[in-house]
Amino acid sequence: MFNPVLNNDVLIAAITGVESVAAITRLARGGSISAMDATAACGQFRSGLQCEYQVVEITPSFINSAMALAEAIGLRGYNAVQLAVGREINALCIASSLFPVTFVSADDELNVAAASEGQLIENPNDYL
Repeated sequence: MFNPVLNNDVLIAAITGVESVAAITRLARGGSISAMDATAACGQFRSGLQCEYQVVEITPSFINSAMALAEAIGLRGYNAVQLAVGREINALCIASSLFPVTFVSADDELNVAAASEGQLIENPNDYL
């Protein structure tokens, strides 16, 4: 899905940078990956932010939608924001007669919520 040859557009919520760096460094602190690998992965991700991804800024509309999702579904804060962004981008694509977006997340709770909102889901853990 992320292979550049496929020429897919990859949109990420602006908060994804924080979540990704936090997850990578948490793996290093827990001993699952080396500190050197964590530094390299964080650097690679930051580089991708500059040229490979379309970053979706978090607007007050997304925040309001995320608060409603958190209240209705009980999602954690950043997960609610991720779902709000995915849901809105998906609705825009469908309204514009484009393909629906695929929501990519390794968080099972978030994936269940996204699927309940009608999103196509892809869990990268399914490929490990």
